Amino acid sequence: MAKVLLIEDDPLVVRMYQKVLSFEGFEIEVAADGREGLKKAETLKPDLIFCDIMMPKMNGIEVLDRLKANPDTQAIPVIMLTNLSGTRDAEIAISKGAFAYMVKSEYRPKEVAAYAKEFIQSKSAGTTPSKDKDTSAPSQSTTPDPAASTATGMPSTAGVVPEKVGDKA
Repeated sequence: MAKVLLIEDDPLVVRMYQKVLSFEGFEIEVAADGREGLKKAETLKPDLIFCDIMMPKMNGIEVLDRLKANPDTQAIPVIMLTNLSGTRDAEIAISKGAFAYMVKSEYRPKEVAAYAKEFIQSKSAGTTPSKDKDTSAPSQSTTPDPAASTATGMPSTAGVVPEKVGDKA
């Protein structure tokens, strides 16, 4: 069973993601703030980390910096979750080593779980999931359809910012 660490301070969001990720067969561990998340990442060595950006004590960007600076956690893929839809935070997160950036309001928890499942399956199969396979930003769309999904069942490109964000205004 794949382990997922969810670093999130909103109890409602935690309950939603715990429910859907558990249903998909993940072992879920939760940290309510960045400091707790760093400790759990070191001890648990999860297969994937979902990390909120806006949290008390230590924000998600600081958590990401420390995870990537630590040899024990630097290889763990991190997907940033946020309520912020601006590309500036996405650019910062991606430049600091985040695998992807998802805007919570643009995805249902089931879509996030499906993305995590696909991600872990490709990682387990010995392939590195492509950062831009199903996570590239839409070319011209400024109002993404949160209900859209690809043929693979993965979430659409809405809200996920690839390695190179581009010139989206």
